[in-house]
Amino acid sequence: MDSLSQSIRNQRRPKGIVSAFSTNYLHLRNPYVIATWSVFFPGSGHILLGSYIQGFTLFIWEMIVNINANINIAIMYSFQGRFELAKNAIEKRWAFLYIPLFIYAIISSYRVTVDLNKFTKLAEFERSPIIPFRISSMEINYFDKRSPKFTALISAFMPGAGHLTTNRLPIGFFVLGWLIAITYYSHLLEAIYFSLIGDFSQAKAVADAEWLLFLPSIYGFSIYDAYVNAVEYNKLFDIEQSKFLKDNYQSANLKCLYEKYSGN
Repeated sequence: MDSLSQSIRNQRRPKGIVSAFSTNYLHLRNPYVIATWSVFFPGSGHILLGSYIQGFTLFIWEMIVNINANINIAIMYSFQGRFELAKNAIEKRWAFLYIPLFIYAIISSYRVTVDLNKFTKLAEFERSPIIPFRISSMEINYFDKRSPKFTALISAFMPGAGHLTTNRLPIGFFVLGWLIAITYYSHLLEAIYFSLIGDFSQAKAVADAEWLLFLPSIYGFSIYDAYVNAVEYNKLFDIEQSKFLKDNYQSANLKCLYEKYSGN
């Protein structure tokens, strides 16, 4: 294969793209897991796939429609068994906008996952190269070994921080921004303060359950995604290092001997 054909092939199905601000890459994913995250929080499935524009848009749309439709309030009343209050809390004009968004996020994330898994297998078969280092006047990004457990732990303390350790800056700052907004509007820190001094009735009164119900999804998504990213980054590091060593230091005779004695 000539150099031009090789270049076209690698550009067609790259294994990953490293920029100064983020790393986007292909790896095998379970479509049902991605679709499940879209059920928990529309937009999160697309973000897991690296489809940031769709993911961020769906995420913001979910927040706007959920709040205006009183979805979380209805969920809270349903958990308490107060189904009549849950029914009356729903704002129907916004709720009907929520349904198609919800369905689209699930179906789209599942379909895209299936397609990307196919491209992942093709990229692995073609041994598409990855440039492991990027530098600009604003930022530096490079492949390195990272601890998945540490990445998940730091995400548990501060969602978004784990993504920053793997240099996925767009999603890291996006999650951090929404965490600050949710924490502020839910009065979480005030509720924690009153709980620490033993004033639980005041803590209950000050907390806004509608905003608090966003937190489990934010924390769960951040921990899961940061952990998976660290694991896959380590695999990418090994793949790139292995390919570099083979291409530059492995003797051509070794391959010939392998083919001779393996019968390939």
